[in-house]
Amino acid sequence: MSGSANERYSRQILFSPIGAPGQLRLSQSVVAIVGCGATGSAVAALLARAGVGRLRIIDRDYVEASNLQRQSLFDEADARESMPKALAAARKIAQFNSDISVQPEVADLVPENAAALLGDCQLILDGTDNFETRYLINDFAISRGVLWIYAAALGSYCATMNIIPEETACLACMFPEPPRATETCDTVGILNSAVNLVASVQASEAIKFLVGARDQMRRSLLSWDVWSNQRAEVSAERPRPDCRVCGAREFTYLEGKNRAPVTLLCGRDAVQIHESHRPVDFREMSRKLDPHGRVRHNEFVLKFWREPYELTLFPDGRAIIKGTSDATQARSFYARFVGA
Repeated sequence: MSGSANERYSRQILFSPIGAPGQLRLSQSVVAIVGCGATGSAVAALLARAGVGRLRIIDRDYVEASNLQRQSLFDEADARESMPKALAAARKIAQFNSDISVQPEVADLVPENAAALLGDCQLILDGTDNFETRYLINDFAISRGVLWIYAAALGSYCATMNIIPEETACLACMFPEPPRATETCDTVGILNSAVNLVASVQASEAIKFLVGARDQMRRSLLSWDVWSNQRAEVSAERPRPDCRVCGAREFTYLEGKNRAPVTLLCGRDAVQIHESHRPVDFREMSRKLDPHGRVRHNEFVLKFWREPYELTLFPDGRAIIKGTSDATQARSFYARFVGA
């Protein structure tokens, strides 16, 4: 490492379990972060400051004002411009660590692009807000033998688990079916302290793995409630023999068998349309939409408002429609104003 790198990471190098050899390993590591909301942005910042050499940040969403309470890589300008979170995160990281490589991917992780987005990564970190994507990550990681770390936060509660293929339980071992969650951050809120706690634990476990301290990694599902001070730990020491993923090796989410062409976004009164993949000319689309409502765009997203809906259109034809949780209504609005 260069002298400037030694100075930048000097306090971390002084920590003997990392040292200079561990810092060098961090600089040569490739990590994917799927989702750059609250947890994803916090863990991205921690790993970037720790000197992880290559970060790939994958996120399908854009910055809104309501994100700023807990999503640490964004500011008011990002919200005003509806900047895609992956791009906004990459720009902020470049301001405090230009020595590392950050690859932003404004994309929805789906079976069709999982290999391209995750295939060369040593480690996958969960920053998502839904179990469909987590099961997809789990399928991919187990099928390829790649370690990944689950993390979640809601209200004052947070949880995390390391998934080490062929050693520990996988996500499907612990949750054979998606939890029937009735609460979201829009209904019960979320504390930024819970987010930062789980991101700190996730980042610490990631660093252990990347520097070669695998024997120090936790083998349990760990949860905290930062408000009630309750803590729980459930063993994940061994895979479950009858697990459909790591036992039977059935990768139904990776094969796309459980995927719908539309997605309800967690707690957002919004629907994502991702069945149409075609390039969109924002200038032409803006002219088309202008007579029907308010419209603006930059090079990354196009926003269109027509009561009671708000449409955010991405260059590949993917869209997020706010103002409804009804997939049929969202698809009809998309077809009417964007095209079938």
